[in-house]
Amino acid sequence: MESAKRSPSDGVTVIRATERSAVKSYVALAIWLGGLHLTLLLVLTALYLFPSPLSFALLSFLTLLSVIPVNDENKLGLSLSRFICKYACGYFPVNLHVEDIKAFDPNQAYVFGYEPHSVLATGVIALSNFAGIMPLPKTKIIAHSVVFYTPFVRHVWTWLGHVSATRKSFISYLEAGCSCVVVPGGVREITYMQHDSEIAFLEARKGFVRIAMETGHPLVPVFGFGQAHVYRWWRPSGKLFARVARALNLPPIIFWGIFGLPIPYQHPLHVVVGRPIDVKKNPVPTPGEVDEVHREFVVAMQELFDKHKGRVGYDHNAQLTIL
Repeated sequence: MESAKRSPSDGVTVIRATERSAVKSYVALAIWLGGLHLTLLLVLTALYLFPSPLSFALLSFLTLLSVIPVNDENKLGLSLSRFICKYACGYFPVNLHVEDIKAFDPNQAYVFGYEPHSVLATGVIALSNFAGIMPLPKTKIIAHSVVFYTPFVRHVWTWLGHVSATRKSFISYLEAGCSCVVVPGGVREITYMQHDSEIAFLEARKGFVRIAMETGHPLVPVFGFGQAHVYRWWRPSGKLFARVARALNLPPIIFWGIFGLPIPYQHPLHVVVGRPIDVKKNPVPTPGEVDEVHREFVVAMQELFDKHKGRVGYDHNAQLTIL
């Protein structure tokens, strides 16, 4: 990333990624985002093209990859993570806007609420430890549990600092001093996406607020402008697909990037980090107390969008719909 630049008008610190080798950027993105497609391709090849013995061997290998433990301190994995962050951030490029960077204490852990999810929450890479942008020593990104049962994806994303979206995991990392990035809308938000507007599925998502209150860690609203444009997508409709989505806890969606590949389109990403919302530690908050803090977070997210949409190139009439 380039050196930080402070805007004289509003004090926002802007850190811009440096554009780098196109070839290395494509490789980094393929490793980071192509694991699911690679797994699907191998499964289809095994089922329809290979003879039975070879098919069985390949499927067994993929099954093994989906269950064997992954060492998140693997030296090769950590080097790969730094490579991904360096070249992926420069590809879009990613621009990080921090409203008050001095408000972040490196000795404090924070709960970052990132929106939107879009097809994939690609902008969270700006908050990864390996991007080296935020002045925080340890950060974990909360991800859907299906990630950690998908061959190749689970390895790369674990090395990048992703952890399973369970309450126990979330709390344990906060207590260990790690800031956690959560996308409250999650994959459920995909069912509400629109091609011509920004959607945040937040109204019913209060678990991350409760955990922040129980552990006493500040909440931070984050919005990823431009993320909705890095993939094209099509979502089937109808009752059958709705039932499939509920059964799998994953909405059926077809998405693609350049040349129909999982490589996203090159579109600038502006990840805006708001000011921390102080949260008083309350081990057993009441539903009303959670609602109050949750409302404060939702309002802060809306204000973050409205305040910065013009500076990052959005039309002044652009709207964020919070569901």
